[in-house]
Formats: sequence, C-alpha cells, structure tokens
Amino acid sequence: MTRIAFLGLGHMGLPMALNLVKAGHDVVAFDVMDAARQAAADAGLTVAESGVDAVAGAEVVITMFPAGKHVLDAYQGGLLDAAAPGTLFIESSTIAVDEARAAHELALAAGHRNVDAPVSGGVVGAENGTLAFMVGGSDEDFEAARPLLEAMGKRIVHCGGPGLGQAAKVCNNMILAVSQIVVGEAFVLGERLGLAHEALYDVVSQASGQCWALSTNCPVPGPVPTSPANRDYQPGFAGALMAKDLGLAVKAIEQTDTDAKMGRLAQELYASFASGDGAGRDFSGIITDIRDGRV
Repeated sequence: MTRIAFLGLGHMGLPMALNLVKAGHDVVAFDVMDAARQAAADAGLTVAESGVDAVAGAEVVITMFPAGKHVLDAYQGGLLDAAAPGTLFIESSTIAVDEARAAHELALAAGHRNVDAPVSGGVVGAENGTLAFMVGGSDEDFEAARPLLEAMGKRIVHCGGPGLGQAAKVCNNMILAVSQIVVGEAFVLGERLGLAHEALYDVVSQASGQCWALSTNCPVPGPVPTSPANRDYQPGFAGALMAKDLGLAVKAIEQTDTDAKMGRLAQELYASFASGDGAGRDFSGIITDIRDGRV
C-alpha cells in the first residue's frame, strides 16, 4: 500500500483516484473547487483541507490540473516544500513540453523525483481503469511509478527522458484531431452524395480509412452505439480540451520549426469550434460545424 496525495478531482481525476483506492492504496485527495471536493467525499475519498495538507506524509503526489501554469504555481506554492524528501511527483496533466521539463527541474531541485505521465482515453478510460499513460522520466522513476499507473491504466509506455511523455501526448492528439475532422468531413460528403451512414461505416471500418476517430468515436449516431454522437455529443473529451491541446501542439511546432500544416489547420478549426457551444461538447461534435459550414 502506498500513501498517495491526489490533487485535481475533475472528470478525469476523481475516477483515477478511486481506482487507486480500489487497488488498495491510501489516497488523500484535494481540489480547489468546493463541488469537486464534495463529490470526492461523497465517493468515499479522504479529502484534505488543502493541497499542502494532502502532500504532507505522502510517498507519491499525483497532479491532474487544467494547465501548465497551475502545475508550476502549485509546485512553487508549497507542494514541493511540504513533501518529504524523495517524494515521487507524477504529473498527469496535459501541459507543454517545456512546462513539464520546468516542473521536473523544480522537483529535482527540491530533492524529489518526477515523471510526466499524461493520459489518453477520456472519462470512460478513467472510469474503467483503461487509460494509456505516456511517461517521461528516468528509468528508475518510471519503474517506481509503473505499479500506480497500472492501477489506473491499461497501457503504460516509457517514452524517454523528462518531457517526452508530454511530447508523445501532443503528437497523438494532433493526429487524433486531424483524423476526427476528416472523418466528419467524409460523413458529411457521404450524406450529400446520398450515402447512408451505416453503409459508409461498414466500408471504411474494414478498409484503409479505418481509425479510432471512426471505429470508437464515430461522429454520427447509429454505427457505434457507444460513441458520443449517440448522447448528443456529451463528452467524452470536450472540444475546449482539444483546442487547448492543439494550442500546445502549435507551440511545439513553432519551437521546433516544424512544417505541420495539418496540425495548424486543426488548431484553427477546433479553436473556432470551442469558441461556440463546442466548448462543452465532445470534440467529435465538430461534424455539426462542418455540416453547417461554420469551420
């Protein structure tokens, strides 16, 4: 049993923390939002009065925050000072590569260990314990984190040194965004050509166009009953989060002087989608903006 401080109890963080409890770990949780703390308490988690209180006495600290600023502010705002020497910090937020490396350096300077371990799999993956973790850090710290990540996920990949978990995440989400857009465009084109959704799905799902954006996140109701399209595009993974992640991708594109026209275009389209009601809808709902000519 490991004593874990879990900070950030949103749609992803809460089920992740609960899976750690189910695996037999001692979890003390905290979130800055009153509603999130209440939901965690109602679910049976031990909730601390503050992040600093949660960290005191913990062997491992897991953070699941909205953005890199929150991670760096929390690390410098008392978390690192409150932790016992040698505490393992697992940073599972999706943040910029340079922010992940800055967090790593802060942790090391304070006498701690750190890995970046962003996730893929959405709320369903968090609830079912089937997330994929992309991990950046030393071999030793990866092996220390692995048993805890396995309690929350199904696939754990060591991507290399500090920041490279975030690098893998930003590349993956850029591929996913571009795929989701073109799958939506294909279904709209099929509609206008008189092609039934089911017929197009039956062909493409067994042909060279098959991809996750089609087979799992199909953007039209019917062919994949579990896709968000059958729940009026309830996320899932919200359009606002995809727009945020693509902003990180564009930052990386610019920092590395990479010619990535499709990634940049996807960021523009999802920024437009998220500026309207797409912010709170599943990112596959961008098909409605494609259909209506809004992107």
